[in-house]
Amino acid sequence: MIGVSTGTVSREIRRNCDSRGYHRYRWQLAQKKYERRMKTRRHYLKFTDEMKRTVRRFIIYGQYSPEQICGRFRLKGEEMVCAETIYRWIWQEKRRSNDELARNLRHRGRRKRRRDSQYRSRGLIQDRVDISLRPSVVDEKKRFGDFEIDTMIGRNHKGAIMTTNDRCTHLVLIRRLAGKEATPLASTAIEALLPYKDKIHTITADNGKEFARHKEIAKGLDAEFYFARPYHSWERDANENTNGLIRQYIPKDTDFSELTDEMLAEIEWKLNHRPRKSLGFRTPLEYCK
Repeated sequence: MIGVSTGTVSREIRRNCDSRGYHRYRWQLAQKKYERRMKTRRHYLKFTDEMKRTVRRFIIYGQYSPEQICGRFRLKGEEMVCAETIYRWIWQEKRRSNDELARNLRHRGRRKRRRDSQYRSRGLIQDRVDISLRPSVVDEKKRFGDFEIDTMIGRNHKGAIMTTNDRCTHLVLIRRLAGKEATPLASTAIEALLPYKDKIHTITADNGKEFARHKEIAKGLDAEFYFARPYHSWERDANENTNGLIRQYIPKDTDFSELTDEMLAEIEWKLNHRPRKSLGFRTPLEYCK
């Protein structure tokens, strides 16, 4: 009549009947017994101390996010709690005045600020080709060779580095610039991307004046150079994400004069060996293979 097996009914009556009277079954008493058992039962702790030590090592030394840790372990078929459980543990530790894990997260618990009206146009670049003319295949992110390029400026607008990434594989290249002008950037970009010259199709940048020599870059790499629309950062979403990852190692207000080529090479190595959710938690170098 109720659609369950006889064994289920037998166990329910045996566990929850009234043992003080005539062993009758009353649903109100059965519900109270069930709730009392749920409160006093011994819960299985899946997030063990050993697993916490593993997660701590990946966050502090590998700079992995909880989602990357969870996805990476599941990719290898190993047991790991969900990302939300890891986040809850991190915030619990922070409330106990242990913010070491939170400080090693990408955003360190800070909220993203909105862009206000103080930002002004940076001017137009001569002979720029708008992103609307870029082939639609670039948006699909299915082929290697569609690069995005940008610059990061140091403290007090002194010193700069160039960041470049492939839209499909998220391969990252980081180079220190001799200056913020267009000439050193053009020579640095050509030198960095020259090993991939035969595979490069397009390069996309923002409207910064440092890309004024875009035609020189396009000619040196035999590629098409395009510019995103002003304040349309989502048109270079892969590069914006890459810069955010780099900021985990090089926070804002960093004195770029203290950066060396060895330090940038180490950051580049870490990012290219870091699992990405969009790649099925494979690393950019693994995906390239």
